[in-house]
Amino acid sequence: MILPILIICLLASLILTPFIRQAALYFDVTDKPDKRRVNVKPIPSLGGLAIYISFSIGLFLLPIDKTILWPIFISGTVMMFTGFIDDLFEIKARYKLLGQVLAAFIIVFWGGITIEFINLPFGGELHFGIFSIPLTILWIVAITNAVNLIDGLDGLAAGVSTIALITILGMAFIMSDPVVIMISALLICCNVWLSSV
Repeated sequence: MILPILIICLLASLILTPFIRQAALYFDVTDKPDKRRVNVKPIPSLGGLAIYISFSIGLFLLPIDKTILWPIFISGTVMMFTGFIDDLFEIKARYKLLGQVLAAFIIVFWGGITIEFINLPFGGELHFGIFSIPLTILWIVAITNAVNLIDGLDGLAAGVSTIALITILGMAFIMSDPVVIMISALLICCNVWLSSV
């Protein structure tokens, strides 16, 4: 039964978010206003840490083959550390890109997860063949940076991500994909509190 796991992750996110927020303020790990950002006052960083910890708790409680979960966990850990170091030290873009590409490589080459095809709006499918691997890596890096770019206001990135995850959850129900249903539901529970703060 997945419901208790979702509740555990939701509670973990509820408990962790205020603590991490206060720690970020105390140690001055904040996004300060500048030309690139839309915030007018410093806002605490490290919100992704609460999502990561609560998601990691739930991930290995899911009734899914753990060999599927390890690449997701390790890739997420690489991505989290890249963001964490950037929040602390504001590393150069090339180093962030390196961490993102490494995380994408883990998903693709260890996890074996690629975008093989897309459904066309008016019927049929577009298969990518040999381009599925580079396209998947590009997609992961592009989506990561897109979310990072909108992370200028408290809760904005988490809110947009939650909306996207609800869409993915709906599609997973339509396609009867239990693994994607469970993982997307888990991420929604980890995100939902952060999107409201």
